[in-house]
Amino acid sequence: MFRRNRPLPHEAATRGFYRDTGRDFEVRIMLGRSNAGGTDPGEVLAAIAAVGEHDNVRWYTTWHDLGLRMLRVADECAAAGHRVSAASAYLRASSYLTSAVNAVDGLDSDDALLPTFREHRRAWERFIDLSPHPAERVTIPYENTTLPGWFFGPAHAEGTRPTFVMVNGSDGDVGTLWSWGGAGAVARGYNVLIFDGPGQQSMLFERGVPFRPDWENVLTPVLDFVLTLPGVDPDQVVVYGVSQAGYWLPRALAFEHRFAAAVADPGVVSVIDSWLANFPEFLRKLFETGEKKKFDRLMRVLMRLSKQTGHLYRFRARPYGIDGYYDTLAEVKKYDLTEVAASIDTPLLITDPDDEQFWPAQSPRLAELVGANATLVRFTTEEGANWHCQPMARALTDQRMFDWLDDRLAERSR
Repeated sequence: MFRRNRPLPHEAATRGFYRDTGRDFEVRIMLGRSNAGGTDPGEVLAAIAAVGEHDNVRWYTTWHDLGLRMLRVADECAAAGHRVSAASAYLRASSYLTSAVNAVDGLDSDDALLPTFREHRRAWERFIDLSPHPAERVTIPYENTTLPGWFFGPAHAEGTRPTFVMVNGSDGDVGTLWSWGGAGAVARGYNVLIFDGPGQQSMLFERGVPFRPDWENVLTPVLDFVLTLPGVDPDQVVVYGVSQAGYWLPRALAFEHRFAAAVADPGVVSVIDSWLANFPEFLRKLFETGEKKKFDRLMRVLMRLSKQTGHLYRFRARPYGIDGYYDTLAEVKKYDLTEVAASIDTPLLITDPDDEQFWPAQSPRLAELVGANATLVRFTTEEGANWHCQPMARALTDQRMFDWLDDRLAERSR
């Protein structure tokens, strides 16, 4: 009932590593991270070779074991003084342990979640220590608490330069942001800020802070903080949002107008659409007609029929911080840009890949709502750039994204 995502229309796109499109997508993400050194394709393919379609425990242990093995390699390299090799191995370890974190949703309990996440974060922090790029940990003031962040700069840079602020999706890790634009930005002379926002990674797993729909109340204090950092040109701060941040970023831009340009990868107008697509018609109708008691009663029955489905649902619902099936969906329904997108006056690039499996057709819809300030860029199956966020075409994504950003910044400085 609660599938990971919907089947894809192109047979060539679904014929790959697994028939389960969620599991296949995870492999494609891991392979795509190799563009920035986040993985090694041979390590990925060798690891999954013996994992079957339905063995959820082995799916978790395979990624976990690979991540721990790479951590040991990294520690040995570091102890021997091989700094570059150690940094590479720590980054790869953080990637594989991220896949292990994601695989917890298929286990009978989430007892492994926090320990695995902390192993992933240890690997990431050691990468920060040994990164070939200047990198520092930062603490971002946010309401009555702080957000953890990491600020990168190009080597040997002087003066001020453009800054690339990165907003994560619903369950992405900080290493994905580095591989999916962070490394490319630094190579092009940008500063880069990566951070955990409400409901993301450490903010959820360690502090219990949930998502919020009004992301302008997150991104505005982040921008305020960025503008205090050395080396930041205040007129050349741009922002990127990946996956569900294709909602959060445009939502913030409707109220926060100081960014020079922005990229939504992809565009998301209505987050709840990806949820309702996984429900049978009779449940969708109950929700849409407001029959809360009946909806919750049937959901409880359906979740008891499948322990795995129930755990997957709880895993996906947890970041919203709401109890109850109906009330959770009612909260998700708030994540909608229909009424505010026209207020965006920041130049906005929106990616539009073939076979978008979570929010199909929403990128063109967002571009239409935004109007003249939006630029829609297609990514196709023929280019190897299909699926959500073009997981196997991140070099192509970097090229198109940064060429467009460079052009917008050049226009602004004239």
